[in-house]
Amino acid sequence: MATRSAALKLDWAKVTTSLGLRGQTVQGLQAFKKRNEDARRKLQLLQEQPTTVDFAHYKGLLKNQAIVNEIETRFKSFKPATYDLGRQLKAIEAFEVEAVKNAEATKEKVDLELKDLEKTLMNIEQARPFDELTVDDVAAAEPSIDEKTAKLVSKGRWSVPGYKEKFGDLSVL
Repeated sequence: MATRSAALKLDWAKVTTSLGLRGQTVQGLQAFKKRNEDARRKLQLLQEQPTTVDFAHYKGLLKNQAIVNEIETRFKSFKPATYDLGRQLKAIEAFEVEAVKNAEATKEKVDLELKDLEKTLMNIEQARPFDELTVDDVAAAEPSIDEKTAKLVSKGRWSVPGYKEKFGDLSVL
């Protein structure tokens, strides 16, 4: 049987990784994949089963012909139940809308992160080397340094705690 199902042609792992999907979207796709595979397996099993019944064979085997005749008449008058698939289709459409909404939200978050990372990368690429920075450049980048220095000077402290341990005593040079 040649099935034209899009679910069969999808590389599910590639879909989630290439689109960067996470959370509910991935869970929803995995649940859909599982339901699809289960339905295909059940359909294949049902299609492999024989669909005809040889009532003459059973009439020759069983003594009670009335039971075989009754089963045969019920079998011939049996009409399979038809189902309205509208409810299931609406549920699938609702799932699709939710999945698209989640995918768009994920895309927006990823786009924001990418813009932020690009900005950070540009800052890193355009930054001057550390040995070319001046005290004024550092103070402009972090104004709290000037405030802390002013506090230390106002209290009569001229040295920064831990400086001598880290860089050595420059007063002996």
